[in-house]
Amino acid sequence: METTQQNKKKIFNDPIYGFISIPHELIYDLIEHPYFQRLRRINQLGLTHLVYPGALHTRFHHAMGAMHLMQRAIDVIRSKGHEITEEEATGVTIAILLHDIGHGPFSHALEYCIVQNVTHETISALIMDRLNKEFNGQLTLGINIFKNKYHKKFLHQLVSSQLDMDRLDYLKRDSFYTGVSEGVISADRIISMLNVKDDALCVEAKGIYSIEKFIIARRLMYWQVYLHKTVLSAEQLLVHILKRAKLLAHRNVELFATPTFHAFLYHDYDRNSFEQDPKVLDQFAALDDFDITASIKAWQNHEDKILSTLCKSILNRHLYKIELSNEPIAKERVEQLKKEVQEKLGINAEECDSLVFIGKIANNAYNPKNDKINLLFKDNSVKDIAEAADQLNISMLSKSVTKYYLCYPKQSMVNNFDKIKPNQP
Repeated sequence: METTQQNKKKIFNDPIYGFISIPHELIYDLIEHPYFQRLRRINQLGLTHLVYPGALHTRFHHAMGAMHLMQRAIDVIRSKGHEITEEEATGVTIAILLHDIGHGPFSHALEYCIVQNVTHETISALIMDRLNKEFNGQLTLGINIFKNKYHKKFLHQLVSSQLDMDRLDYLKRDSFYTGVSEGVISADRIISMLNVKDDALCVEAKGIYSIEKFIIARRLMYWQVYLHKTVLSAEQLLVHILKRAKLLAHRNVELFATPTFHAFLYHDYDRNSFEQDPKVLDQFAALDDFDITASIKAWQNHEDKILSTLCKSILNRHLYKIELSNEPIAKERVEQLKKEVQEKLGINAEECDSLVFIGKIANNAYNPKNDKINLLFKDNSVKDIAEAADQLNISMLSKSVTKYYLCYPKQSMVNNFDKIKPNQP
């Protein structure tokens, strides 16, 4: 039988960059893989669309955008006399394409709820290893770059650093889809200024103002989007839905869940689980936003009033009241609030923990302790951006800002709670 060869020179039309081309047939095959296609069903910004309705883009969008920027960065660095072989170019492109493949449903919002103490980076590495076996070792170089085990360290910095293609894309993309103009950055300008000095990624000094803008934009995006108090309220509501569901599951209460989600709901998987049982990774790689959403829609009618209230609240956008403070929330304030909620709703202390709770968030726009953004001057000297910046005090932005929050139900949630009746048998 005659077979036709598949055309793998596809072009994607991206609203941010225009046309995105696929640089290698292996890249095309990875994009076509079910593990990668799952990213179409993972929201990039979790529940941020409840505040910014346009924020419905996915991890798939972001991965493709980051891949595109990586191609540009490779071309720029090559043009300045630094060798990047075709194998290295393909490897670093694979690394950035798959850097978020381990994200679970709703991205960061549920990172530690579905699987215990396992980061998405860890799961990404496990999925990459699995894919490498499927592709007969063709991903080895990309994995080594991702894990910073390759001798050209600047390639890893293009994937993961304080000025990587990941950050350049998500700031530009998230700004576009949320409509928050403060996050707009000149990714083209920054990439055109990239260079390599002593095997380390750096930016030519004439690009200093673009880097300052980048750091400021990142700080503003965190406060206005990623750590927006209403977004935080929605995500914490989602977290407590999962916590309540898991608690009921541990008590052998029957809960609706898709087959994939059911396994994670009724079992406590950790890193050892992934390493010892290959099926756990398969199950995780089949999990997406729709599994969680379908379950929440079903749970809104559950006989457990706490679970039902929480689910109805998030489905109808009746979110927690949230208070932010620069100082830790006074213990007396929390205890008094819990006592009032318990009395109003007729619930016990354990149930109240799902409705009244505290936490903290931190914003660190630039952290020179982990990794520096270095500027390359004409005399071939290198300086940290925090030392060289003159327009804005970047060193001040390198200090972590911590805020504390208190969440509790609004009056509408209290009223709805009283109306909920257990399901009839």
